[in-house]
Amino acid sequence: MIILFGLAGSGKGTQGKALSEIFGWRWLSVGEAIRQHGGYEEIINRGGLIPDEDVIKLMDKQIKKAEDEGFDVILDGYPRDKEQAEYIMNTMAEKIDGAIILEVPKEELFARLALRGRDDDKERSSIEKRFAVFEQNIYSILPLLEGKNVPIERVNGVGKIEEVTERLVQVVKKMNIDATEQTSDVNGGEIEKSYGE
Repeated sequence: MIILFGLAGSGKGTQGKALSEIFGWRWLSVGEAIRQHGGYEEIINRGGLIPDEDVIKLMDKQIKKAEDEGFDVILDGYPRDKEQAEYIMNTMAEKIDGAIILEVPKEELFARLALRGRDDDKERSSIEKRFAVFEQNIYSILPLLEGKNVPIERVNGVGKIEEVTERLVQVVKKMNIDATEQTSDVNGGEIEKSYGE
């Protein structure tokens, strides 16, 4: 299991899908799970966060389903805060092979989000609030991972999508994970060629 962290617009969705295609993993995005579940639009549009209990239940269900189907998992944006991280550390720490932080300058993120055009990306103040919450939370999450000796790598998320994917592939291999490439085409399958979460 890999955890992929990054601010909104950093490319987590695009890169998570790419890695899942390359290595034959199941990509599980907390943002995608929340949007598919529905009922949280008002909270999302004002830049708020879904209650931890709801997020944990949603992701637990998806992780279990993927594992039952024989897939390794790449978690996109989960855990999002200390409570979620503590839950994961207490229930599945031994399954986590590593964590990757995708780093992109904020001004580039604002530009990417403007192009993405989702409702929750339109207000700069809402985006800034999401950025602040992420930064606060990541500093509470990382010590928990470090305490369980989970490898943490930072990857430059600037550049062509294919270039960033290749950096991530090399980091995954460096982590000594049982990661065998399924295809030589980094953009194979139906990977969306745009910057996601």
